[in-house]
Amino acid sequence: MLRFLSLLVLGGFITGAVNAQELLGFDEAGAAAQLELEADFDSRLSAADQEQWLRILSRDPHHVGSPEGRAVVDFVAARFEEWGYDVEIAEYQVLFPSPRTRELELVAPTRYTAGLTEDTLPEDPSTARTDNLLPPYNAFSIDGEVEAEMVFVNYGTPADYEILDRYGISVEGKIVIARYGGSWRGIKPKLAGEKGAIGTIIYSDPADDGYGAGDTYPDGPYKHESGVQRGSVMDMPTYPGDPLTPFVGATAEAERLPREEAPTITRIPVLPISYRDALPLLEAMGGEVVPREWRGGLPITYHLGPGPARVRMKLEFNWDIVPAYNVIARLEGSEYPDQLVIRGNHHDGWNHGAADPISGLVALMGEARALAELAAEGNGPKRTVVYAAWDSEEQGLIGSTEWVEHHAAMLDKNAVAYINTDGNSRGFVNIGGSHVLEKMANEVMRDVEDPQTGVSVAERLRARIEVNGNAAASAELNHRADLRISPLGSGSDYSPFLQHLGIASLNISFGGEASDGSYHTLYDTYEHYTKFRDPGLAYNVALAQVAGRATMRLANAPRLPFEYTGLSYNISLYMSEIEELADSMREATLSSNARIESGVYDLALDPTRNIVPPLKKAEVPYFNFAPLKNALDELKQAAASYADVVASGLPASESENRLLYTSERELTRDDGLPGRPWFTHHIYAPGFYTGYGVKTIPGVREAIEERQYKLVEDEIFVAADVISGMAARVRELAER
Repeated sequence: MLRFLSLLVLGGFITGAVNAQELLGFDEAGAAAQLELEADFDSRLSAADQEQWLRILSRDPHHVGSPEGRAVVDFVAARFEEWGYDVEIAEYQVLFPSPRTRELELVAPTRYTAGLTEDTLPEDPSTARTDNLLPPYNAFSIDGEVEAEMVFVNYGTPADYEILDRYGISVEGKIVIARYGGSWRGIKPKLAGEKGAIGTIIYSDPADDGYGAGDTYPDGPYKHESGVQRGSVMDMPTYPGDPLTPFVGATAEAERLPREEAPTITRIPVLPISYRDALPLLEAMGGEVVPREWRGGLPITYHLGPGPARVRMKLEFNWDIVPAYNVIARLEGSEYPDQLVIRGNHHDGWNHGAADPISGLVALMGEARALAELAAEGNGPKRTVVYAAWDSEEQGLIGSTEWVEHHAAMLDKNAVAYINTDGNSRGFVNIGGSHVLEKMANEVMRDVEDPQTGVSVAERLRARIEVNGNAAASAELNHRADLRISPLGSGSDYSPFLQHLGIASLNISFGGEASDGSYHTLYDTYEHYTKFRDPGLAYNVALAQVAGRATMRLANAPRLPFEYTGLSYNISLYMSEIEELADSMREATLSSNARIESGVYDLALDPTRNIVPPLKKAEVPYFNFAPLKNALDELKQAAASYADVVASGLPASESENRLLYTSERELTRDDGLPGRPWFTHHIYAPGFYTGYGVKTIPGVREAIEERQYKLVEDEIFVAADVISGMAARVRELAER
């Protein structure tokens, strides 16, 4: 599911010479031994093996509940058993809608019946293996038959609807057509339904990832004219996982909600289509010409509507309960067997899934085999390492969420950290995650070589930032030792670990140099991946090196490599952003209201066009951010004191390590975010109206964005409380 969701924030890199023996959590002798072990680990990674597994596992479409999906499970489980792991296949019974009827027809002013199919290509033999193929659809759309005029809503974001309001266009009773992009796909029907629309069509515009971006498949990597991005439209910002079993694992015995009461299933029907099918629909639309920035790459004049284009859409689904199988493989630790370092990647795909998820899965398998070989030679991990291959991620992070909910008490007690991967490709390292792990992540990036240039992946990323970064990013390079890793929103299997239980997490990938339009289409195949995304799988091996090092260091460090100055630094940035947000909204509101009152807007607008001034908005008050600032000062002081402890080289006791790995829990509260009790983390969360995109200090930030000003004051105190709680934990660690 993940598609470059975890981009590194533009930060800095260590200047000057770096002592290669410095490893957070290890003394000098221990660091030398660990680095030697990692060099041995690297020598056991094989691009050829990963390519063979990629070919096997992406041969056929293999979605959740299918025989082919079970074959993938059995293959992966068998490899883990061969390598000496204790393997369990954890089964859950989950809701899985598959399409029974999909119809889309333009009924006025002309007629056109959408094909809703993807072309088989002779250049790609995998596209002919379609026996188990899921046709293009959006999972967790409701059933429905609707007919109405169309309205073009661009990407269907809140800002886009504000533009439509100025044109006097309502989507109430209409079917909206939206482009993929701008926000996560599930936000489009969510917002459309809230605005009164009765259906949503989503298409991929060729300007974004089709011929407007480059040569299309099979001549190039970009989206074929018939390609359709499948995907879930479950309301994951409310909660991910099985819609019928929130907060509990979806075992056979679990109590389930009636389907009509599940809040994460859409309220209107939703259908994705290709730009080939979108062209006749958009060409038939009238009304105002769209704003310049809304124009796509189709050879037409884009109009807003409503009408005269009128469409009929009919969707019916099989709402089945199917088994989801997670492969759970344990390699027991020699010293701390109850402490778990968990490393995961999903195995299910919408179709063949070569890039998403198999590229990440085979890197994980390469790591697992190398680690098992080291263990067989007497160099096993000190903490237990758990490798997990999750099912039903594509439908809404279901396999991982159900496992986490099922084992929440055990994980809260024993989970040290979670490391996630998903799709991968050629380019620059991307790491996002908990900032208590930022220092360790930087040391890992320092110690892995980029396969194209021979410098470290950190140095290569730093060069990219220097060339392409903005002024703030360049300035940060000069004054900060570490690259800043990005905060995590949602989009892959780290969500239940980090945002529900408060388990420190990382998400790791490479990308940025391999252009792609195959995401969630029939064309996400072995042929496409090995030709365009990572020929030779050199970056798959690099992914295994980065994720493998992070796993091994967390598993072996005598003092867990958690560090808090990076956390306090990033929280200070988020607080500054929130203050700037409030100030900019206040200034913009005052300015806009003054122009409305003075009539300036009316005079400036073209009277021949059907566009009106914006509506007046309530003024933005001044907020008292002092509680947040005071809490941050506490955390900064505590973090500096703990950094002195780490620098002293003092070893950590088992109880100290437990305090370290449970420290991320201090940033959670059991009652969760406003209106979203499943999301308990008060520093990182997916945005309610962005989906994948992160909102930092989300209770405060989203209350300001949504102009819920009374809630802002309440959430300032909640956020200050969690930051103070973290400061108290770090002080306790510094004083032991």
